[in-house]
Amino acid sequence: MADVDTDDVIGQASDWVKAGKGVALATVIGTWGSSPRPVGSQLAIDGDGAFVGSVSGGCIEGAVIGEALQTIKDGKVRTLDFGVSDEQAWEVGLACGGNIKIFVEQAADPATMKRLQTERPIAQVTDLATGTYAIVTPNDVSGSLKLSDAVIARARDTIRDDVSRSVKDEAGDGTEYFIRVFNTPLRMIVVGAVHISQALVPMAQLAGYACTVVDPRGAFATKERFPGVTLSEDWTDDALNQLKPDARTAIITLTHDPKLDDPALEVALQSNAFYIGALGSSRTHAKRVARLKEAGLTDTQIARIGSPVGLDIGAKSPAEIAISILAEVVAAKHGKAKVK
Repeated sequence: MADVDTDDVIGQASDWVKAGKGVALATVIGTWGSSPRPVGSQLAIDGDGAFVGSVSGGCIEGAVIGEALQTIKDGKVRTLDFGVSDEQAWEVGLACGGNIKIFVEQAADPATMKRLQTERPIAQVTDLATGTYAIVTPNDVSGSLKLSDAVIARARDTIRDDVSRSVKDEAGDGTEYFIRVFNTPLRMIVVGAVHISQALVPMAQLAGYACTVVDPRGAFATKERFPGVTLSEDWTDDALNQLKPDARTAIITLTHDPKLDDPALEVALQSNAFYIGALGSSRTHAKRVARLKEAGLTDTQIARIGSPVGLDIGAKSPAEIAISILAEVVAAKHGKAKVK
């Protein structure tokens, strides 16, 4: 059993549904203690017992598949609780055991499965008692399940936070829902192949960001200095226009050279990037603001720049500055960044 990316799980399930097969999806909806797989992890099973994905790394898959086959036969949803022993946890690389709650349901209709496979960002909100669901995007709501405004707002918060979770409609009848988020990949565009970038990029990759380093100075943006990283030697504004930053993109300019940073910022500030940061002191930033105003950017647009870049943690070394930058990016992603 391979550890398959969620998009691959949904893609395979969608293909099975399209082929007319009975298909069940098992989703981790709760964990306590040390869990092998995070909330939102999924396993897809067809009527013949073929499966892709993982809900525990191998500890409980056999039992879950058996329950899923029953769901394919009778159409009933199932909520399963499992305890993972210390011995089982050790086998999948964890220090101790815990508990996992799994929700098993029949896969949705072909049109909905196609949406879950291809549309981003999107959330499936499922009534855990009945299996009825609605599809929530940043702009609309569809499906047979009627949701309160409060639950719709929670679903959109969940999309923003990129964290699948169970919620209760506390303002309504107390119905428990599971919100499964399907998001575009997180990206980080770093302008300037400098020492801070060499520390920042590996940290960001560990945090789940697909990183691109932009620097037209060929001696800086090399594979030796940035192994395994996507590099661009295009001029900075051309590179950003090609990369098309979206609401899942963070952009950080680190060259400290207006000829390189300013063109990138002009593009960034007209994009939907969720975070834009620029290296430099308050005096440097004041000069930057004047240049950007002269280039036609508005006060509102310029105010999006985080400068000095990063949280104020007293960082001095390139690695410490990189930590402060990544911390501020994470805070912005979760709506926690403070205006400077």
